[in-house]
Amino acid sequence: MATIRDLLNTRDYVITDGAMGTVLFAAGLAQGDPPELWNLNFPDRVADIHQAYIDAGSQIILTNNFGGNRLRLALHNAESHVSAANKAAAEILRRIADGSKQEVIVAGDIGPSGEVLAPYGELAFQDAKDAFQEQAAALIDGGVDLIWVETMSDLEEVRAAVEGTREVSKEIPIVTTMTFDTHGRTMMGVTPEQAFHTLSGFGVTALGGNCGNGPEEIIEVITKMHALDQEALLVAKANAGIPELVQGKAVYRASPETMADYAVQAYQAGARVIGACCGSTPDHIAAIASSLSNLLKP
Repeated sequence: MATIRDLLNTRDYVITDGAMGTVLFAAGLAQGDPPELWNLNFPDRVADIHQAYIDAGSQIILTNNFGGNRLRLALHNAESHVSAANKAAAEILRRIADGSKQEVIVAGDIGPSGEVLAPYGELAFQDAKDAFQEQAAALIDGGVDLIWVETMSDLEEVRAAVEGTREVSKEIPIVTTMTFDTHGRTMMGVTPEQAFHTLSGFGVTALGGNCGNGPEEIIEVITKMHALDQEALLVAKANAGIPELVQGKAVYRASPETMADYAVQAYQAGARVIGACCGSTPDHIAAIASSLSNLLKP
């Protein structure tokens, strides 16, 4: 099994994938339906999206289960499908990765619980940890190479996800990213500097920022984190611009060329694991791969 560090031994950056939800909607997912159930109902469509990102140049692919914890699936009366949906997500991607000619890391995706932890909300830390542990167990059972905790705003929720994962495996690598979409802070007021110090203390393999309000925001986050430790492995996964609501749907305006420019700036700011988030497609990732390759040509 290759690690992120193994990939970085062959070149100076690693490309992740782009949005899953954006491409699922284009493939027929209805607004309000849980994408995680597509792992059970339409596995071939999910596999095709993973393959498209690999073909575009991604070496780290996230499984299709961002909202696959019991708390979020309960909103769709689907909490009984947690284990099956998450394990299927891992198995779909594992099969695609194992059949790829290039090295592909299978990252088990864990997003926020969808609730606010106490004392600001009603979700107890232990309940969050249990939900993330259940999700991580199914992902690891399905064969993921690492756990990828993303789009978090609360450091305690990140801790719950990390500790829940560690209840299942003491060794599996963990990557953590937060979203700094509120005037340079997370929704819970966490600064990039605070995030860096706390997440580093969790012993994660890599950390950084994802989602948010577009490339400029993520580049600023990476710049601040890189200033604290130039050896840290940083992740940049920006949205394809700031979303605009058009006829009830979020529309992202950043073109593949815009995201290619962002990737170069993120690399120059200190990121070494680079991809995209909401609104992006395999075309955006292909442009990112091309721009980074051209930047570092001898």
